[in-house]
Amino acid sequence: MAIDPRTRIGHVHLTVSNLDRSLAFYRDILGFEVTAHYGSEAVFLSAGGYHHHIGLNTWAGPGAPRPPQGTTGLYHFAILLPDRGALAATVRRVLEHGVELEGASDHGVSEAIYLRDPDGNGVELYRDRPEDEWPRGTDGGIQMHTRPLDLAGLLAGD
Repeated sequence: MAIDPRTRIGHVHLTVSNLDRSLAFYRDILGFEVTAHYGSEAVFLSAGGYHHHIGLNTWAGPGAPRPPQGTTGLYHFAILLPDRGALAATVRRVLEHGVELEGASDHGVSEAIYLRDPDGNGVELYRDRPEDEWPRGTDGGIQMHTRPLDLAGLLAGD
């Protein structure tokens, strides 16, 4: 039996080593709003007044180490922006704050920018193309791909 097609992933909750540093990244650079604090060890953030899209906590202890590279765990989580202009504005803000981009891909169905938060968690910033623009095969199935994204064109509004 398939899951109900209206199902969505509601939020991500991350363990971080420094709450203030992570809060500065998600609030001041990406632009999420603080909706609630849970004592001095957790904070919840959202876009548009939702209760929370991102939870940050130091429950593993302040200064907790990153998981070693090459182990299982979170690869990345994705933040869906409403349109190409919003994606470009967010990427500009990221770059203005000196955050290094790890990649920029055109997947046919979406345009995606990849980076890491201060704790090394993978973050994808993306926008979906309208469904009628998705590349499809002769059988009607989605034909996603990974091609270089024209980052300069995105930032210029092309």
